[in-house]
Amino acid sequence: MHIHILGICGTFMGSLAVLAKELGHTVTGCDANVYPPMSTQLEAQGIQLTQGYDPEQFEPAPDLVVIGNALSRGNPAVEYVLNKGLPYVSGPQWLAEHVLQGRWVLAVAGTHGKTTTSSMLAWVLEHAGMSPGFLIGGVPHNFGISARLGDTPFFVIEADEYDSAFFDKRSKFVHYHPRTAILNNLEFDHADIFPDLAAIERQFHHLVRTIPSEGLVIYPQAEAALQRVIEMGCWTPLATTGEGAQWQAKLLSDDGSRFEVWFAGALHGVVDWSLTGQHNVANALVCLAAARHVGVVPELGIAGLSGFKNVKRRMDKVAEVAGVTIYDDFAHHPTAIATTLDGLRKNIGAAQLIAIIEPRSNSMKLGAHRDGLPESVLQADQVFWYAPANLGWDLAATVASSTVPTQVCDSLEQIIAGVKALAAPGTQVVVMSNGGFGGLHGKLAEALR
Repeated sequence: MHIHILGICGTFMGSLAVLAKELGHTVTGCDANVYPPMSTQLEAQGIQLTQGYDPEQFEPAPDLVVIGNALSRGNPAVEYVLNKGLPYVSGPQWLAEHVLQGRWVLAVAGTHGKTTTSSMLAWVLEHAGMSPGFLIGGVPHNFGISARLGDTPFFVIEADEYDSAFFDKRSKFVHYHPRTAILNNLEFDHADIFPDLAAIERQFHHLVRTIPSEGLVIYPQAEAALQRVIEMGCWTPLATTGEGAQWQAKLLSDDGSRFEVWFAGALHGVVDWSLTGQHNVANALVCLAAARHVGVVPELGIAGLSGFKNVKRRMDKVAEVAGVTIYDDFAHHPTAIATTLDGLRKNIGAAQLIAIIEPRSNSMKLGAHRDGLPESVLQADQVFWYAPANLGWDLAATVASSTVPTQVCDSLEQIIAGVKALAAPGTQVVVMSNGGFGGLHGKLAEALR
């Protein structure tokens, strides 16, 4: 079958393309913006990419069109599909029908940490010899690919609450029917489709309703929003993480790179890994709880975590030039920005820390999180904010109250010049964006050379 994917370079759709190809289908696709790591992964898989949405790409007509949730009515490719009566489906529905049916699905949901935690879980199961399938919204370094079918019943999926398609406004994760579900945390996000936090909580409860009574729901018990979700009704056993919960961590280093794992009042071992940050310690606990549900004893899970390498674009060290270290990070929500910078600060001590941030997500463009931005960067020594002309709100006025030295820039060249003037051997530079950021990482490294 020839499957053509609209919006193929999104992290979810690109991973879906890999699975379709592995199933033996001929897979092609198109997108408005083609950039790594997904574009390079798809090209390596031999998947033909078309830039843009010109209807000419439908000659000859594919057998099925999978339409990504970034596309809407008025898009020329969408209009062509509808006018010609070509068969089409959403990505989550295709995945549920052709990959997840009959599998033991382990789903990782939450506002933050989905990609990292699902990568951790897939790796822990791999380390335990369980050869899981997975679909992850990023490229885990342990695997080098974002998705695979696997050859056992187990399938790990990053479960997003974003809508499925322009014709299916349910959250993606409602399609997945997991047996093991991680609800990692819950804050307001996706302001382009949800009016408030309560609306997202209802979607999470739709997910909870689909989990069998022989399954497991795992969540940090201190998360008030998730507690409200559970109180709406839950027919599934619960496992809790965090202080005073069934699963607990005791830090052996301030930066979270070493910690004890306690379950049911007993010490099961020590995680000693390359990751930092309290958020990753929390991610590790829910991962271990999920792995135990499919038969991985905590000691084996802990050994797996100690060999875990993070995901591309999650505090990914991309260059070290003249003693200056440059990281690429996906953080685009104030909470994620704050926890990422806090973990790095505790790791590097008093070294100079420069943050470069592009407010690019749909929620950011709508200004939904802007009030949290000044406080999110307190661990940095200097912050460069990128304010493109089409942002739609006054970024400079928003961050003017920040106590951290701040520059708001309207070009990459201005950012590069500013960082170059400040950087010295030992400086740590974190570039934060959920997009390609115009290749800033490479340009900055070249300028520092």
